[in-house]
Amino acid sequence: MPKLVPVSGEKLIRYFRRKGLKVSHQKGDHVSMTGRDMKRPVVIQKSKSIPVWIIKKNLNTAGISREEFLREF
Repeated sequence: MPKLVPVSGEKLIRYFRRKGLKVSHQKGDHVSMTGRDMKRPVVIQKSKSIPVWIIKKNLNTAGISREEFLREF
């Protein structure tokens, strides 16, 4: 199975939008996104490459599996 690699914040935001998350607010270059049945928002920094550990945490928060992310991204 392929490994997760760092991706740009813009690409990650586009992916989460395709999955149905909405931008709830933005402050500076940090974007907060919420979705149905989420207990807390996913926060993504737009201006830099997002490390793998943050991608994993955000996927877990959004209820998206690693396999699903790799298949669709």
